[in-house]
Amino acid sequence: MNIQDASELVLEKLEAWARTFIAMLPNLAIAIVIVLIGYVLARAVRNLIHKTLRKTTHHSALLTLVTNVVYVSIILIAAFIALGVLDLDKTVTSLLAGAGIVGLALGFAFQDIASNFMAGVFMAVRKPFDEGDIIESEEKMGVVTDMSLRATIVRSFQGQYHIIPNKNVFQGVITNYTRLGRRRIDLAVGVSYGDDLEKVKKVTLEAVKSIPTVLQNEDISLYFNEFGDSSINFSVRFWATFKKQTDFLQAQSDAIMAIKKAYDENDIMIPFPIRTLDFGIKGGEKLNEVWPK
Repeated sequence: MNIQDASELVLEKLEAWARTFIAMLPNLAIAIVIVLIGYVLARAVRNLIHKTLRKTTHHSALLTLVTNVVYVSIILIAAFIALGVLDLDKTVTSLLAGAGIVGLALGFAFQDIASNFMAGVFMAVRKPFDEGDIIESEEKMGVVTDMSLRATIVRSFQGQYHIIPNKNVFQGVITNYTRLGRRRIDLAVGVSYGDDLEKVKKVTLEAVKSIPTVLQNEDISLYFNEFGDSSINFSVRFWATFKKQTDFLQAQSDAIMAIKKAYDENDIMIPFPIRTLDFGIKGGEKLNEVWPK
């Protein structure tokens, strides 16, 4: 093949491509219009969904996820329709097959991340707790400072930050101390065997009821529960407003101070541990009886 034949072949190819391009111009224009319409529609739908979901949830990560998924889905649908107009159906099929294979591979590679992600989505919908709530999960107790779609961050009362994967939080037990807005305090107390228990109960309940931080409309009760080594032990149960951990600690501290003061005023004894010493083999012998003369 000489240079002239080669040049003629190239020109024929270019002319064929040019004719094909000119013939495809109407379809290309339609495809461009479809993509532009899809883009405008995607933005409008994304803004509408964002405004609608904003009324039901304030989880920013979930809002971003849902709106972006809808936005990208509409644009992809428009792009596939445009490729179909251009008679590139085989290209569309190849793209879908390739996306499926890639998605399957990524699913196996990042299954833990996917599990945490899906758990984060479910928790954002169910809302077992909000940011600022005091919760206990995975044996970690503290204030929720951040809720992403991958992990929940809890700041302990000692100042440490615990990053807990959402899968563990969702599948485990969650204790939300803030949800009710109040919390019961069970205070263990003991009095000596020589005290009148009826008097102890009356004085103790009056002391607890006098505390301003105790909720008076909730049940305030006292139950004796055991004969201890040195005391008769009981529990005082009362409720206090709970918005932060210091509310619980302050109510408990006020109760201890009030009960101690009331016992001092009414001659009720909180005994120290008592130990009895035996100085003989049989037991019960007094020291002066076994001391060598």
